[in-house]
Amino acid sequence: MSETAFSFSCGADPLVGILHQPDVAPNRRGVLFVVGGGPQYRAGGHRQLTLWSRRLCAEGYPVFRFDYRGMGDAHGRFRGFEDVGDDIRAALDHFFAISPGLQEVVLWGECDASSAILFYAHRDPRVKGLVLLNPWVRTEEGEAKAILRFYYLQRLLEPSFWRKVLSLRFNPFASIKSALGLMQKARAGAAQGSSHAGDDGQTPRESGSLPDRLFSGWNRFAGPVMLVLSGRDLIAREFEQLIESEPRWRQLMATKSVTRHDLADGDHTFSSAVQRNQVVAWGLEWLKARP
Repeated sequence: MSETAFSFSCGADPLVGILHQPDVAPNRRGVLFVVGGGPQYRAGGHRQLTLWSRRLCAEGYPVFRFDYRGMGDAHGRFRGFEDVGDDIRAALDHFFAISPGLQEVVLWGECDASSAILFYAHRDPRVKGLVLLNPWVRTEEGEAKAILRFYYLQRLLEPSFWRKVLSLRFNPFASIKSALGLMQKARAGAAQGSSHAGDDGQTPRESGSLPDRLFSGWNRFAGPVMLVLSGRDLIAREFEQLIESEPRWRQLMATKSVTRHDLADGDHTFSSAVQRNQVVAWGLEWLKARP
């Protein structure tokens, strides 16, 4: 397989990408990596995207990973995950232009890249599948509830917590104050409610919460999705809590083509080789199962 660097444009700004191309009979389905997990460039955290690209390419899949505007070697202003639709489209246009035989693409991203993908995917008929890793659905209410449910309760079961209590190094007043603040945030968010975005996907950003807009994007996307949630990640717990608490999300997960994997020991960025290899193995199995 070969790895070739390309420069291409998004509007007036030059972007940079790497094409991983199998030497023999590349698959008609390719993978476009969208960078996420905070400000990153095309290699990804722990060089995940580089390593995953090589593994997927070795199995016959053409892969493209790129820097969007304002990151890595790309020019322009950094816009954040909610405004990279033009960057994704430019990368897809170039991917198809330089990959003979490419007919469809799977978008693959972690954290806020998963969210960017959900905003974009239903608008581009070339996108036939999604791989979403620990999607970012952050709201103050959701974060507060997740911390109360998963962090505080878990701490009560940890021997280190009780050792701290018995050694008189535990400050109950600070913990109570913190917990009360979180409960206030959780109640405030619930009292305000959520302004559900329209399912036509055309609702302006200002009119809906992040989870509402992500629901709208996912609901409009017709293709299959592989979802991976890490067991040791608060962001994954927020997403899991969203599914459990909202009937429309439960219905979406039940009625759409969703393959879910839970990585019990996984952290947010799949930082070990064991975690990284498990995720890409699931991805390959899922890709090969698609007709």
